[in-house]
Amino acid sequence: MTKLELAQMMDHTLLDPKATPEDVATLVQEGLRLHVGAICINSGYVRWAKEQLGAHNTMHLAATIGFPLGQASSHAKIAEATEAVRDGADEIDMVWNLGLFLGGAQAPVAGEITAIKSALGPHITLKVILETGWLTPLQVQRGTELAVQAGADMVKTSTGFGAPGASIEAVQIMRRVAPAHVGVKASGGIRTLAEARAMIEAGATRLGVSRSASILDEWVDG
Repeated sequence: MTKLELAQMMDHTLLDPKATPEDVATLVQEGLRLHVGAICINSGYVRWAKEQLGAHNTMHLAATIGFPLGQASSHAKIAEATEAVRDGADEIDMVWNLGLFLGGAQAPVAGEITAIKSALGPHITLKVILETGWLTPLQVQRGTELAVQAGADMVKTSTGFGAPGASIEAVQIMRRVAPAHVGVKASGGIRTLAEARAMIEAGATRLGVSRSASILDEWVDG
């Protein structure tokens, strides 16, 4: 792997509730400078971020939906997702309804994922956030199966809010369960190059990181 290949696996992320428009503009410029694969922001800032990108169209723009709790109504999530796409997002990171899943109501959870994917269409990447830090290994397995069957293009470990972040075990389970065409995004608590590499070795195809610059600065060619 090269430094550029690592950068291309990164979703350069800013989801702080205190983030200002200037912070988002800085994120965009950092993303372009670092050559990351995507930036990831809250949906309300998508239009602003798209304006900052201008003619630069090689970097993906991901928006979070139902963030961070995932317990908004399905109609609200669909509306938020479709508006984010109209504003310029080409990837959607949605938080599934963890409470319904833990309560055994798997059909509504799957139905919501399917409905959002149907509303987005085939050209928009849908990532489903499972909050694996609050799940047992068996629940991570079942949750991955459910999300994939419902239409997820990628399964993601964590929001980074509240629940423990990504773990090697969870990423390994997700990669084992998900078919090859479905991505695995490790997100939450990845702060060093060693941690990033460990997640990739475990099977992650994408990394959600807020410290992209410092991680890439650790890279030494040779």
